[in-house]
Amino acid sequence: MGIREEKMTVDDQAARARAEKVEALLAQLTAEEKVNLVSGLGFNLNFSQPEAFETVPGAAGYTYPVPRLNIPSIVLADGPAGLRIWPDRPGHNRKYYATAFPIATALASTWDVDLLTAFGHSVGHEAREYGVDLWLAPGMNIHRDPLGGRNYEYFSEDPFLSGTLAAATVDGIQAEGVGATIKHYVANNQETNRVTVDTKVSERALREIYLRGFEIAVKSSKPWSVMSSYNQVNGTTVSEHERLLIDVLRHEWGFDGVVMTDWFGGYDAVAQMKAGNELLMPGMPERTEAIRTALDCGDLDEAVLDRNVRFILDVVFRSLTANDHSRTDTPDLPANARHARQAAADGVVLLKNASATLPMSSTARVAAFGTGSYDFIAGGVGSGDVNEAYTVSLVEGLEARGIRLDATLSEMYATYEAEEKAKLPKKRMFFELAPSIPEMPLSEQCLERAVADNDLAMITLSRDSGEFQDRSLEGDFYLTLAEQTMIDEVSRAFRAAGKPVVMVINSGNVIEVASWEDKVDAIVLPWMGGQEAGHAVADVLLGDVNPSGKLPTTFPVRYEDVPSAEHFPGIELDGEGQVFAGGLMVAKPAEVTYAEGIYVGYRYYDAFGVAPLYPFGFGLSYTTFEYSDLVLSDEHFNRVVRVSVTVTNTGDVAGKESVQLYLSAPSHKQYKPVRELKGFAKTGTLQPGGAETLTMLLDAKALASFYDDQAAWVADAGSYTVYLAASSRDLRLSGEFHLAEDIVVESDLTELSPADNPDQLIPG
Repeated sequence: MGIREEKMTVDDQAARARAEKVEALLAQLTAEEKVNLVSGLGFNLNFSQPEAFETVPGAAGYTYPVPRLNIPSIVLADGPAGLRIWPDRPGHNRKYYATAFPIATALASTWDVDLLTAFGHSVGHEAREYGVDLWLAPGMNIHRDPLGGRNYEYFSEDPFLSGTLAAATVDGIQAEGVGATIKHYVANNQETNRVTVDTKVSERALREIYLRGFEIAVKSSKPWSVMSSYNQVNGTTVSEHERLLIDVLRHEWGFDGVVMTDWFGGYDAVAQMKAGNELLMPGMPERTEAIRTALDCGDLDEAVLDRNVRFILDVVFRSLTANDHSRTDTPDLPANARHARQAAADGVVLLKNASATLPMSSTARVAAFGTGSYDFIAGGVGSGDVNEAYTVSLVEGLEARGIRLDATLSEMYATYEAEEKAKLPKKRMFFELAPSIPEMPLSEQCLERAVADNDLAMITLSRDSGEFQDRSLEGDFYLTLAEQTMIDEVSRAFRAAGKPVVMVINSGNVIEVASWEDKVDAIVLPWMGGQEAGHAVADVLLGDVNPSGKLPTTFPVRYEDVPSAEHFPGIELDGEGQVFAGGLMVAKPAEVTYAEGIYVGYRYYDAFGVAPLYPFGFGLSYTTFEYSDLVLSDEHFNRVVRVSVTVTNTGDVAGKESVQLYLSAPSHKQYKPVRELKGFAKTGTLQPGGAETLTMLLDAKALASFYDDQAAWVADAGSYTVYLAASSRDLRLSGEFHLAEDIVVESDLTELSPADNPDQLIPG
């Protein structure tokens, strides 16, 4: 028996033991206790005074305990860039910090499954030691539009990449005995009116784009929990959507964990119970009372309540708390900081490097411009934020490496930032996104002195974003006038002296680059790199780490090129605005049409002939790689095709390369993307001249498309082309195999969408 089979046997035995225990407890629970168990204990926003039930101050929620039956309360805490707890505790002199890892988009830029698993282990370790049982992450919604306020919490525009990396993260954290919660299920791709918006989407787009990543994660890694989203899908609130929660998630995919609401999500607690949303978080007395009343009057069958309690108790008895784990409150934060630094460096994407500007010399004298150079943003705002002990800025990272920075310029920025920050209103709570300070005006005298005293200029553009609000076009996706002026002036002054300009983009989201790209010599994208970002960027700038990051999302030339641009974030309907979650959220009735259908991200740009600025999967290196020896295991498909390719480092510097496998399928029966990502693999560090052979697998599901009229995934007969690529548009090698006849991979699936809601965007 192999290790995997042995583990499955052990897991099955444990599951059977839990099931027996849960059945015994169900027979002893009163109806009142069952009603209480399907709801959390409440939500505390008082930082200074934890509630009596809070064992981990700052945790997002707790399940209901039943002490007389030894059913404990388990602890739920936010993510996904690390563990979100409060650093301060009444009566304690010490701080309880957690590690701020790079945001999900930066982690996805590594294209490294092993790194994501290690990241899960690191977060799981902190959760264990701080007494957290269930981590409310990873987030894995699709980057449908670059203005999405929480894109930084999510991996990619592509469901295969998102699902694979989410599964790796889940594997890592659950190996530590801590449960993972994949979220927000499903089609939750905006913040504007996210509590009320009705997402109008075809079933094919729902299946192939928005559900697919969740399907991969559920089937591959078996997360303990799934969080349902606030929005509606085609007229039904997701937490009340039986077809999505029971038919698809449980019956089709075999999910065996617990479904919980997003905090305060949904409207009808009884409908949620019937639809298979077992746990209502964080817990509200009025919803508990509604369930109690429905049970008493016969509107809710106790058998439905029992079903929901079973799933909750099964997860409770998987937990560390239920298994008498002793927390230490002393996780190995220095070790996790090292892990965060490595992850941040591996996620840096080099977008431009004209005339080999980078890596820079260790003796270079640097003039650092932009407020962001002195004050890096580690991560976004809201429930995805982390209370870390520190954040290393760009200048701090360079100074730690002995780089001589322009002291006069640094002092000017320090004074300016202190004055400008003093003008900002105080944040009312941690969810609030504070306004950014404008860029410091630069005098001609300042620029002349900086050029004379330094070898190169470095500019940082910073963007913050977060929960409850989507981004703006002006001054966010597009640069502010002050930022444009800064780039123009620094570029003019330094280039006139033959000195290069390096740009660093410290952002959680895509920004417009095309209008100023030619004014700088190198562009480095570390995203929001967590608390160690400054060290990680310095590692890349100085060449200690050869950048190997690749874009998990497309950079358009202009916003108008984005396929969802005309429909994001939808339209507001007649009706009054509603206040939710104790005033945290205000939303109006709204709907958004996913008119682009399956053509999201690179699928759209390729099919409609729209050139992006930087394509999906793009990223430069300080070395070069050659792809060779493409081998397909068979030219006729028979259950699986094994694809192998050899990657050789043909440059002078050691480095790593992520190889992407795209598949072009026959399109004689229905329109399909030009090609889709169906596999990827990353080499180890290859020395100059070194080579490695990578292997990827294609199964029948990878070949299949969803057919609405058949309610089935079908792989069409015909010729399939495999592309091995360095990006979605840098296709290095290709091969072909054939499928003799159609394969119905999965059939008789649940109908999720109205028949009159087709994809509306079709290539000509």
